[in-house]
Amino acid sequence: MNHIAVNIGIIGDYDPHRNSHIATNAAINHAAESLSLEACITWISTPSILMPKGPQKLEQYDGIWASPGSPYRSMMGAVRGIKFAREKNRPFIGT
Repeated sequence: MNHIAVNIGIIGDYDPHRNSHIATNAAINHAAESLSLEACITWISTPSILMPKGPQKLEQYDGIWASPGSPYRSMMGAVRGIKFAREKNRPFIGT
């Protein structure tokens, strides 16, 4: 069976010790598998979104998720990423 890839960008500062971060990856993978999709998940550090080309890097994702389990290292970076998703009409979820 051919799998179509879906690229998901997660705005957040990944911590492998946070259950919410582990569960987010698992939920995306489970949903993708049930739809015969391959999930390509990238965690996007909030400070990186403040870089000059930070928001442009978000263009590559099919959907954007603001991660659970804040605090973010940069709340302004998180807000800038959310603003990008809303203004560019990208599929978006925040938890």
